[in-house]
Amino acid sequence: MNPVTPTRDLLGRPLRDLRVSVTDRCNFRCRYCMPKETFGPGFRFLPRAEILAFEEITRVVEAASSLGVTKVRLTGGEPLLRRDLPALVGMLAALPGVSDLAMTTNGALLARWAEELAQAGLQRVTVSLDSVDPEVFRLMNGVGLPIEPVLEGIEAAVQAGLGPIKLNAVIRRGLNEGGILELANYARDHGHVLRLIEYMDVGESHGWKMEEVVPSAEVLALIGTSWPLERAEPHHSADVAQRYRYRDGAGEVGVISSVTAPFCGDCSRLRLTADGRLHTCLFARQGHDLRPRLRAGVDRQELIEELRGLWAARADRYSELRASQTQRPAALGKPEMSYLGG
Repeated sequence: MNPVTPTRDLLGRPLRDLRVSVTDRCNFRCRYCMPKETFGPGFRFLPRAEILAFEEITRVVEAASSLGVTKVRLTGGEPLLRRDLPALVGMLAALPGVSDLAMTTNGALLARWAEELAQAGLQRVTVSLDSVDPEVFRLMNGVGLPIEPVLEGIEAAVQAGLGPIKLNAVIRRGLNEGGILELANYARDHGHVLRLIEYMDVGESHGWKMEEVVPSAEVLALIGTSWPLERAEPHHSADVAQRYRYRDGAGEVGVISSVTAPFCGDCSRLRLTADGRLHTCLFARQGHDLRPRLRAGVDRQELIEELRGLWAARADRYSELRASQTQRPAALGKPEMSYLGG
């Protein structure tokens, strides 16, 4: 099959990546994403009738693949809360244009599903792991869950062939920056790839403050004091992580510097929410609602042209604008991370 020439936006950025949220629900209450003060017992999550069916998701992914998308990542909320998720994985893995099918999870349910997901066609897993200190981990997940089920899930994913595992850690000053070296050591010892992420101002519920951001330069300097690093080339120009190799040969570590060194100029991501809205930026206020058209039976070519027009009109560069100001741009009412899928 001949490769598709990607559709480009107003800034010349190609459409290559699609992140698909399969649910807005999560079994964690991480403060930077779903703080329990907001997402408590009375919070109204999406009703089941408003969530896209697997067939509807597959139609959107197939249309996007015809415009250049090759990488698809399943997200949430927590994607493993979506019933029968391996069935969706199988449907997406069968699409000829999708060459990279991955999932981001908090790992708490991964031991139960890793083998079945791999057999269905999932290729890679990223696990959110903000600390390997048991007490800090309990504090950060917001529900007091011990770390052991997550570590067991990571090992199950390795055994299922879903490695090398990527570990995502959001670093927030005053909370978990003291455990960076411990995280790096765990990843090195187990052959995982650690990604350390600057605390971002996604959504409105977490009370984000710039002073709580730990700059990636500080993180790299800290790691380098124990294990010297050298810069590694990106796998692709649109990769959001800056890669570094350990000079002793013990793998690599990466940083995602979306606050201090924005990468809007290379962003190739489109996001599909669980209820069928397309967002062309993680910080976009509103999405393009596809669900009515999908349920009205829009044909394939019309769907492709709708996606093409949406991407072609894209000019988002929120993080660059934020970096040029002393405070973030005014954007009240932004969707939450748990809704957008990260």
